Amino acid sequence: MTKILHTEQAPAAIGPYVQGVDLGNMVMTSGQIPVNPQTGEVAEDIAAQTRQSLDNVKAVVEASGLSVADIVKMTVFVKDLNDFGAVNEVYGAFFDEHKAPYPARSCVEVARLPKDVKIEIEAIAVRK
Repeated sequence: MTKILHTEQAPAAIGPYVQGVDLGNMVMTSGQIPVNPQTGEVAEDIAAQTRQSLDNVKAVVEASGLSVADIVKMTVFVKDLNDFGAVNEVYGAFFDEHKAPYPARSCVEVARLPKDVKIEIEAIAVRK
């Protein structure tokens, strides 16, 4: 049974998709761009954008009753791979802050992202 995930703590979908799906034993988020769900604004710098995208992923995962510690795989899409170091710094601190193990991860440079943001992050979490 598939449950559609929705939370006001992450930005609403800007297209024909949902924030995430809960498949029972597995949760998959849609890519989360760094839009602040309360203001609709996007910060300029990559560090702030990375943190907001991670917070948005966290909100969707938590909407399923899971936590950051349950994330097993993430995919990070960046507009400029030169931002890799700054992204890693924020990413590492995020998981350390939540006392969660680092999940498997891919990081891919892309030509363009929705709303011309610098980063988009998606996740897979597993219910243990």
